[in-house]
Amino acid sequence: MFSGLEDLPQRLVVALPATGKSVRLARETAEQIVTQWGISPGHPSVGPALLIVSELVTNTVRHAAVTCDNLTVLFAAGRDALAFAVHDRHPYQPPLHAAAPGSGLATVAELTTDLGGTAVVRADGDGNGKTIWITLPL
Repeated sequence: MFSGLEDLPQRLVVALPATGKSVRLARETAEQIVTQWGISPGHPSVGPALLIVSELVTNTVRHAAVTCDNLTVLFAAGRDALAFAVHDRHPYQPPLHAAAPGSGLATVAELTTDLGGTAVVRADGDGNGKTIWITLPL
């Protein structure tokens, strides 16, 4: 796989309002950039990646919008990996790999693991926000 974000030369950062409309916007953006970056829409990681982005943005809108008006989605890709992250300014750091069965985060963790990817929650330096990073192999 890859050693870090610096190995992923293609990047896009999108700031969105923490509203329901952002779920669709994030997914559509993901669909567009995958195509622009030359990744086949039929690649086994692409469909799950779109679902994961949707689930993460939905989770942020549902739970973090009470403390933040905006969220940020970062997309990155390289020859061997597709990565994306959703950032918000809510301090709670969900346990991705211990999420309740049937929840959106459990789906995220399961899809990521099934594809041989990684899922990490990273706290902001001040502890008042977090970023959920997903990396999937290409």
